[in-house]
Amino acid sequence: MKIAPFGVEQWMNKWETRCEINLAETCVTSLTIEELLRLAGKTQEMPGDLARMKMTYGDIPGSDALRAAVAALYADQSSDNVMITHGTIGANALIYQTLVSRGDKVVSITPTYQQHTSIPESIGAELHTLRLLVEDGYLPNLDRLEELVGTDTVIITLTNPNNPTGAVIDRAGLERIAEIAKASDAWVLCDEVYRGTEQVGEGPGVSIADVYAKGISTGSTSKAFSLAGLRLGWIVGPESLMHDVEIHRDYNTISVGLIDDYFATMALENVDAILERSRRITRENLAILDDWVQGERSISYVKPAGGTTALLRYALNMPSYELCEAVIRDTGVMLTPGSVMGMEGTLRIGFANETQALKDGLPRLSEWFSKQSA
Repeated sequence: MKIAPFGVEQWMNKWETRCEINLAETCVTSLTIEELLRLAGKTQEMPGDLARMKMTYGDIPGSDALRAAVAALYADQSSDNVMITHGTIGANALIYQTLVSRGDKVVSITPTYQQHTSIPESIGAELHTLRLLVEDGYLPNLDRLEELVGTDTVIITLTNPNNPTGAVIDRAGLERIAEIAKASDAWVLCDEVYRGTEQVGEGPGVSIADVYAKGISTGSTSKAFSLAGLRLGWIVGPESLMHDVEIHRDYNTISVGLIDDYFATMALENVDAILERSRRITRENLAILDDWVQGERSISYVKPAGGTTALLRYALNMPSYELCEAVIRDTGVMLTPGSVMGMEGTLRIGFANETQALKDGLPRLSEWFSKQSA
């Protein structure tokens, strides 16, 4: 099976260990194990249950405690609606393997994480895309979506909060998407890896899994929970779908690591403390970024309502890939070119990592853009 190169991942692999200041990072500042233990109220150097843990495969579907903790992130789900996976990237791949076949019609809202276009194309699906527009605040035109979705549509896919724009579809928008999908008996796959980073409110936003009977939510401990190193994610959806997904999962996952399961459970059982930390970081850092954007003549954006990234538009006559390479060489600051996400003329900036990185990196960017505009 041939598949398109993963643009964002290839860019990150090339530069993230070679830059001085990484403003391409998309995770909320990563937790150390020590910090996680402290947030969970565990003060000993190594918890006894961890020290005594035998390194078996563990519970193949994921531990009961972990699946219950994931289910608790939703309004109307149980452990039977949860499948533990190798990150959100594994969750998304499993859904496409399970539901999409050659010739099936897939509608994807773009820009998006490249999995949601390249995997269906690699399977041989008939891919249709709905483009998010800056004049709409990067929210989908749902009348246009309804025109795209026909009775032969198998699945509608989106990211919410959106990657890379940070736009957030509210409950009313998700309910309209559900109505459109229901008319065609289509699935809706919503990659919700950034759920919990919303700029307004105190908890995770509404999930498609709680809105639509054929709604599928994917997520992980990576972004809002600051634990990308666990490489642990999940699928939440109808119990019947979990049985179908499990068949494919047996071939490429078997189970996640026991230690990953252990620490993910600890994190999700202390979700309030972790998300409070994430909200503080993302909201304070976005305020810093917003102040910077307002002062830059050659930069504009739609302020994100969630997520950890913003899509910057720039006023220079230079391809984004060339621009980002020049910025790294000249300033040491890493951004992500919009071209690797199908958004030429834009740059993706991550604002949720170390606050000091923003404070150090943004002035360098100001100086660089000023020189280019002189």
